[in-house]
Amino acid sequence: MILAMRSEVENAFGRVCSQLDLQMSDFGLEEPPEGVEAILASNIAYRVQKEMGKPPVEIAKIIVELIGSENFQYVDRVYADGPYINFVPSNRYFKETLEEAQRESYGQCEEREEIIIVEHTSANPTGPIHVGRARNPIIGDSISRILSFAGYQIERQYYVNDSGKQVATLIWAFEKFSEDELVDLKKNRGDYDIVRYYQLSNSYLEDSPTEDRNIAEFEIADILGKIESGNEEIHQRLISITEMVLGGMKECLYRISVEFDEFVRETRFIQDGSVGEMVDRLKQLDCAFQEDGAWKLDIPGEEKPLVFIRSDGTSLYTTRDLCYHEWKLKKADKIVTVLGEDHKLQAEQLIKTLSLLGADTSRIQQVFYSWVNLPEGGMSTRKGTGINLDDLLDESVARAREEVTRREGSRIREIELKESDIDRISRQVGIGAIRCGIVATQPGKGITFSWDDALSFERQGAPYMQYAHARCCGILAKQSLDIQDVDSVLLSSKEELDLLHEISRFPFVVSSAADALEPHRIVTYTQKLAEKFNIFYRECPVLKGTDSELMAARLSLVTAAKNTMSNSLYLVGIESPDSM
Repeated sequence: MILAMRSEVENAFGRVCSQLDLQMSDFGLEEPPEGVEAILASNIAYRVQKEMGKPPVEIAKIIVELIGSENFQYVDRVYADGPYINFVPSNRYFKETLEEAQRESYGQCEEREEIIIVEHTSANPTGPIHVGRARNPIIGDSISRILSFAGYQIERQYYVNDSGKQVATLIWAFEKFSEDELVDLKKNRGDYDIVRYYQLSNSYLEDSPTEDRNIAEFEIADILGKIESGNEEIHQRLISITEMVLGGMKECLYRISVEFDEFVRETRFIQDGSVGEMVDRLKQLDCAFQEDGAWKLDIPGEEKPLVFIRSDGTSLYTTRDLCYHEWKLKKADKIVTVLGEDHKLQAEQLIKTLSLLGADTSRIQQVFYSWVNLPEGGMSTRKGTGINLDDLLDESVARAREEVTRREGSRIREIELKESDIDRISRQVGIGAIRCGIVATQPGKGITFSWDDALSFERQGAPYMQYAHARCCGILAKQSLDIQDVDSVLLSSKEELDLLHEISRFPFVVSSAADALEPHRIVTYTQKLAEKFNIFYRECPVLKGTDSELMAARLSLVTAAKNTMSNSLYLVGIESPDSM
């Protein structure tokens, strides 16, 4: 209903602006601060201050007077609070919100025709995903879920960097080293097997005598040249090695509920001739020049030139990425890419180059994230340092199990848990804690990784929100009343109305999170929803001490809270336990 209310308010503003001879379409609608009775507010008075030549406070009063004659369905009252115009919802608004929220799909928008490709994770196929890069799949998957829930046609893509020196080095290492030269296999999975070759090859290239190192570099360069030329034998070896790594990565990502629609290989753009065509087009640009055998672009506004062909004739990652982006733009209406902050310069050069090539870069959105760091320092797949995402997940589930077992042992629970229940809850809580801990922070802000912080069972963590959902399920499992066509007017206490108010905000939060590509907004909302529900749960008995009509109304409210909580948790990839 909040979106219907917003449409109603926008129509009213449109008519008022026509009366005042103001040309505008953005009316500055936003959510008011906590504690304000209204559910929508507008800062339009600031936006038209120059045109009207009056103070914003006076403008707000004028607009409220003009709106006053509107025949609203979902707005009960409009009032000015200083320069802001606030809209208080009507009884019909709350009644229809309660009815809508009985659906399990509550908050989900109608399907749109617009296709969006979301590319995320895209970790180099050289070994397991480590904690430092864990934000990429979790942020990318959450954005994909939110956009899909908002009605867009979503395709989730993983761009496989299977060209370049790191893959050539892996192919060389497979021929150079034997099993007895490698460290022990930590986990029987392809990515853990391959990373041993990668780490040993880099140690060899750093520590070997100069002559041996030069020979190795020559052999790796020869392999890289064959990759660039489309050599079929080398290409098949490349596929075999990288598939082993990707297979392991998929298993890890599946544990955090991340899956992809398509894995797009870099080498496809070499094999199909796209890279060669791209190089020819880049050379024709006015800003292209050759220096010491390498081809570069002197991009306007950039201090450093973009190298797109090395002196040995091989292409660079950005050259191939240009092909990938043009391919995506042909397939989709919009493309979203999730990138680490160390890719900002490269991404900026890529966008400017695409623009020089005539692409509509307004259809490209990039989300940059900062790192997850260890308190004691950085992480490196190349050196074999840092914590793998698998380790983090294993530890999280183990600690969650300790907490569940402790609670069971202290008889906090009403019923005894089966071993299978303990396993399920430990996994749901442990994985949920990781996803919540990572997505709850704005992407641009860094996270210093801490086991204790990631696994906190305090109020603002995933377990707190999951427990609110489990409480809803527990209440509903004990009742058999018909809760269809309840009288929402019976929900009149502050706690009931606060919870219903919060539930009604959900579609607006989904819409705003989708527009801004900011999944942390969903976590912030869900935390507040859980808090409102727990206050209601404490202050308003549902199954005892009430007549049947009020009980039915409150059960309807619990159902609405459960559906909203389940969907909001889903949007950030956190499971909703039925019991805890």
